[in-house]
Amino acid sequence: MSKFILKRLGFAVLTLAIVITMTFFLMYLIPGGPFLSEKAPTQATLDALNAKYGLDQPVYIQFKNYVVKLFEGDFGMSLKQRGRTVNDIISTKFPVSAQVGGLSIIVAVLVGIPIGSYAALHRGKFWDRFFNVLSTTGIAFPSFVMATVLIVLFSVYMKIFPSYGLEAPINYVLPVLSLAVYPMAYISRLMRSSMLDVLGQDYMRTARAKGVSQFRILFKHALRNAVLPVITYLGPLIAYTLTGSFVVEQIFTIPGLGKEFIKSIMNRDYPLVMGTTIFLAAFVILMNFIVDIVYKIVDPRIKLN
Repeated sequence: MSKFILKRLGFAVLTLAIVITMTFFLMYLIPGGPFLSEKAPTQATLDALNAKYGLDQPVYIQFKNYVVKLFEGDFGMSLKQRGRTVNDIISTKFPVSAQVGGLSIIVAVLVGIPIGSYAALHRGKFWDRFFNVLSTTGIAFPSFVMATVLIVLFSVYMKIFPSYGLEAPINYVLPVLSLAVYPMAYISRLMRSSMLDVLGQDYMRTARAKGVSQFRILFKHALRNAVLPVITYLGPLIAYTLTGSFVVEQIFTIPGLGKEFIKSIMNRDYPLVMGTTIFLAAFVILMNFIVDIVYKIVDPRIKLN
């Protein structure tokens, strides 16, 4: 186990270093600059701003300085949100995205796994076909399309749920559903396929022949093995969802990290672009590492080599 952890940590550091390097240099290839969008700044003003933030130095020098600060845990100052550090922005905005994303993941798992299992147990019957149509439809609709449909139905016509902000618990309903529909549909299909494979194994037929109840077969034997592909999918899903769905946060005017990421790209806020990208990449790597450990807990037969 310790050898596996050290190896994964080594690959994690290497992956993160590649992400940091590529993002930094590709970011500077984009035409424009962080201060050109402001109202007709003079050349003297541009030179002063570039000097203040070190943007007048060669790119490789800027990269070296950024990496040095990064090792100190400093993501730098935002170029657009004057007086605010990138660390402060991430620590403030991430909990907002995590609340919405966490609720959507809980909904997706609690609904998707039972639906997939039920469809597998009733293969070829009405409910299996019904859930298959629903899951296919859910996968076909991206989250931003689902968000638009939900707003039109429940906010514009029915006027049941608000369509912006997070001032009250009722405000969470539409954004959570928008984020939950796709993973819920995908998890149900993944669970159905995996459950059908497990139910066809020899040890399952042996359990039935011994007279083991259907309930015990499902929850003690089948579910534990069938859920492994779902765990694989949940690793990157949790990372992407908790850090904020960029488009959904824009649609529902949610002050989360995803919205800040979109604004940072449009505003050429280089430190904020780097900070959010590194944060997301590190979170994805961490979640994939946790998934490997959970594999071992769920199924002790798995060897972590």
